[in-house]
Amino acid sequence: MGTASFKSQDYRTPATIYPILFAISFVHLLNDSMQAVIPAIFPILQESMKLSFTQLGWIAFTLNMTSSVMQPLVGWYTDKSTSSYILPLGMGASLLGMIGIAYSTSFEMIILSVIGIGLGSAVFHPEGSRVAYMAAGGRRGLAQSIYQVGGNTGSSLAPIMTALIFVPFGQHGAIWFTSLAAIAIFVLMYVSSWYSQQLLSIQKPAGQNKPAAAVSSVKKKVAFAIGIIIFLVFARSFYFSGISNFYQFYLIDGYGLSITQAQVYLFVYMAAGVLGTFAGGPIADRIGRKNLIFWSITGTAPLALFLPHANLWIIFPLLFLIGFIINTSFAVTVVYAQELLPGRIGMVSGLIVGLAFGMGALGSVVLGKISDITSISAMMQLVSFLPLFGLFTLFLPNERTLRTET
Repeated sequence: MGTASFKSQDYRTPATIYPILFAISFVHLLNDSMQAVIPAIFPILQESMKLSFTQLGWIAFTLNMTSSVMQPLVGWYTDKSTSSYILPLGMGASLLGMIGIAYSTSFEMIILSVIGIGLGSAVFHPEGSRVAYMAAGGRRGLAQSIYQVGGNTGSSLAPIMTALIFVPFGQHGAIWFTSLAAIAIFVLMYVSSWYSQQLLSIQKPAGQNKPAAAVSSVKKKVAFAIGIIIFLVFARSFYFSGISNFYQFYLIDGYGLSITQAQVYLFVYMAAGVLGTFAGGPIADRIGRKNLIFWSITGTAPLALFLPHANLWIIFPLLFLIGFIINTSFAVTVVYAQELLPGRIGMVSGLIVGLAFGMGALGSVVLGKISDITSISAMMQLVSFLPLFGLFTLFLPNERTLRTET
């Protein structure tokens, strides 16, 4: 196991390393597929274990909060010193968690199992983002999109898993997903071999002497930009949580759909998000990160506001457009933050991606509680206003200016 210091390092490679990008994206798909088991099994757990919406929210909170709290901590640590083989080791925790999900007999056992999956995710995401950054060459937007589209593809499989696995096989169907963890560990051994070679070849860039006042000014601008990004992630993650965790119940209660039928609508939203994630990076490379983030979140607002009042026949195209547009900014937000803090790739990746999970976790509990107190319909109308917060993107500084200053 080789170690190397990451503080203030230059990760640039002479060319885009597509085999590594596709490999880490594939593992991202497997990792997030295992995470997607949790919301996918919600209707099954609610029926078999008589869980309330609040308890379902706590399950999602445990999974997402475990990974979100740990991600920036893992990133902070690995920015200083890391082992290239931490990736397959982390995936081992997910493997144990999947076994627990399949055989849990109580709410408490479910909670313990999702902690294992959350810890595995906490290790994978910041290190996976670092690998994508290192393999990107000069195409960081595209590289991050390739990496993130794997995760979004895995997440989008949740409705299909519910319809094809959990409805016929019940909770024990989760045991099939242990094979995904095993495959992921195997692929990560290949990635870790390349990663280890990169760690040995990294050189620290020559130091730059800048006036203290200039450094202080840049730090303030960067801190302000990161604050705005965090707020935007909050709005986007709360909205995503409302759709991915609870919209299936809205369709069942409001339109009389079955569990299987509701999963089809949810799959449309998730699949569109995969396409949006992939498209977002190359578009942002051309028009700028800030512009893409603005149009992604704010552009979703009119469609989101109309969704709770739409007739059933128009929900399919609405969900597709919403999923596509709002997810174009997912990978781009990470790249924007990485370029603001180029010496803290692991920490900032863990912060932004982990924050997305954390806000989704908090959203699961808050929105679940609102649904229990009021109704699913009232909750969905409330979250439809969240994309309007995309207007705060206007306060972001131009990323090109900040990059030249830093």
